[in-house]
Parts: sequence; structure tokens; C-alpha cells
Amino acid sequence: MRTILKSAIAGAVLLAASQAGALTTTSTFQVSATVLKTCSVSSAALGFGNYTPGSGNVVSSSVVNVNCTKTTPFTVALNGGTTTGGTIAQRLMANGANTLQYNLFTTNTYTTVWGDGTGTSVTQAGTGAGLATASALTVFGQLLDNATNQAAVPGAYTDLITVTVTY
Repeated sequence: MRTILKSAIAGAVLLAASQAGALTTTSTFQVSATVLKTCSVSSAALGFGNYTPGSGNVVSSSVVNVNCTKTTPFTVALNGGTTTGGTIAQRLMANGANTLQYNLFTTNTYTTVWGDGTGTSVTQAGTGAGLATASALTVFGQLLDNATNQAAVPGAYTDLITVTVTY
């Protein structure tokens, strides 16, 4: 038993001595990444529903959701649509060769046209809150009950607006 105990003690002393004499060296390395700014956009359809000529203006709204990296400034522009003859100043929906006048605005006072910044139109600005948090911008639409629209041929009218986010 003494021999085993002496051998165990001798082994422990030898191990401690070898560890006490071990040398080490260290190094460091940097870890890095660059976060790039990015944005995405989604939008919902704006439907005016039924328009009865002579019954008054028809209004509706929709939302454009912009998701950008945190603190990324952005601007949102709306084009004049795809209907031939339509402009930002006077957008048109089409039913074949027939058209119906409408426009898109920044508020429900229907005074400031939301466009691309040309003429009297304006764009909407914002700052990203992170990709998981959308900045919701409301689009206010108005279809005027004017003489041109009162002469429209009955039927379904459509237009397609392009939303452009610059960041």
C-alpha cells in the first residue's frame, strides 16, 4: 500500500513540475462586419369602389410600408401610372380607350399631390426603424365628380402606380 501511495505522490509531483515549467504564448485577432443599408417596400391596392356620376367625389386610401435598416433615410415617390395620357398632375384609370380622372395625395385634405417631386408634386420622407419595423405611409386617393368623369362610359377602370423608394 505504501508503494502505491509513494508512486501516486511521486506521479503528482512529477506532473506538477512539468506543468509549472510549461510555457504559453497568446495572439489576438479582430472580428468585423459592415452593416449595409437596405430597404424594402410593399403596398396595398387603393380601390375607389363604385362611382355614380353626379353623386359627389369618391375618396379612398391605401398604405405603403417601407422597411429600412435603422437610421437609414429614405424618400418615397409615386409615378403617374401606366394609363396613356396620365401624368402625376392628372392621373387616369383606363377601361379600354376610356379614362377616368383621379389623383393621389399626401393627406386627406387632398391638396398636395404625392408624386416624384416634379412640378408641384412632393415625395414622402422617412427614416428606417429597422427591417422588422415598417414605416407606414398613407396614400389618399380622390376621384373627382367633375364633368369629365361624369361623361365616363360605364365599366371597370384600372391603373397601375409604381412606388419607388430611394435610400
